[in-house]
Amino acid sequence: MYFRFAPYQQQIITMATIKLKFRKSSVEGKEGTLYYQVIHRWVVRQINSGHTLSPEQWDAQTESITKLTDEDKRLEALRRDVAADLKRLRKIADTLTKTGKDYTADTIVIQFGQCNADGGFLSFARKLVSDLERIGKISTAQSYGKTIVSLEKYLDGNDCPLDGFDGMLVSGYGEYLKSRGLCPNSVAYYMRNLRAMYNRAVEDGLTEQGFPFRHVHTVVEETVKRAVPLSVIKKIKTADLKGKKGMELARNLFLFSFYTRGMPFVDIAFLRKKDLSGGVLTYRRRKTGQRLIVRWEKCMQEIVDRYADKGSEYLLPIITSKDEDEWAQYKKAARNVNRHLRKLGAMLGLQHPMTMYVARHSWTSAAQSKSIPLSIISRSMGHDSEKTTRIYLASLDTTAIDNANRKILKSI
Repeated sequence: MYFRFAPYQQQIITMATIKLKFRKSSVEGKEGTLYYQVIHRWVVRQINSGHTLSPEQWDAQTESITKLTDEDKRLEALRRDVAADLKRLRKIADTLTKTGKDYTADTIVIQFGQCNADGGFLSFARKLVSDLERIGKISTAQSYGKTIVSLEKYLDGNDCPLDGFDGMLVSGYGEYLKSRGLCPNSVAYYMRNLRAMYNRAVEDGLTEQGFPFRHVHTVVEETVKRAVPLSVIKKIKTADLKGKKGMELARNLFLFSFYTRGMPFVDIAFLRKKDLSGGVLTYRRRKTGQRLIVRWEKCMQEIVDRYADKGSEYLLPIITSKDEDEWAQYKKAARNVNRHLRKLGAMLGLQHPMTMYVARHSWTSAAQSKSIPLSIISRSMGHDSEKTTRIYLASLDTTAIDNANRKILKSI
């Protein structure tokens, strides 16, 4: 007697493997090529990323781009492009796998090519961010990048064709932001960024102007005053924070910002020891690129001495690891510092939340209360939005600014 066994009908669909690879150039001294490797059912396919890299910028062990430096914005933009492509490839593979139907490595390659050819809004926006980073427009790139992440969540990870970017999508995104508890000014912030990116696509001739923002409110409403008086600065300075290490660091960074004429936290984070020389601190504002000079005062040195680290090139303990990306460390520190400042504000019974930005507003308010001319305040904080003010301030002796700051510091 013979038994016939029915073949096992269910087919297990495995997900493809997606990797980033590097191919050295055969020409000595020439950059190699980055490409994506797609492996499915023992079939290997390659997709040219369109990016090149020198051998020393590639880590063969981890198969990744080497650690970035603060100065190398090209690598930062390149890594972001590659990460976006890998995410898109894996999403394609995941979607195909979930259908339960068989597919090939070629299917992934074809769909990835179609995705790029379609010229979706998110694809365009990511490239725009990379371009902005390459030319040093870091602040704008960060704002756009934050908006892209938010819009991508609203679109559930999908892209939107540029010719499908309409008023309905914009309105829906606006309602999505409100549903997440964002205040009107925060919604306006995202909408302004979105509109700027869309208008750039129109300017580049990638789509026709459809005026999708015609019914969207993007004007910033007057916010609650964020400055605190000198009496509160004194309370912050003398607050007993023993045993509260995180809050104490946040307080000292807040005071350092105030002491240095409202220096933004991002500029504090990237201050290097070499920026301090001959009793003068010199730095460039990351937002505008403007060079500012601050006379070094005793109160500033006291804070720096408290966190002195001979092994670090940085002046203050914000970027502390050599193995992590500097920008990631800055963003994490900004969140932690502002969280501790809010706790400090609540402990002191302040009416409004405390953040590092309050230090900047408070210095301005203090300067006005000391009858310091607006022109000097503008120069002190690196403001250069008005052409006539810029022309006048270009010849202003920094001694007047330093004297104005010393006048404020003596009051606390």
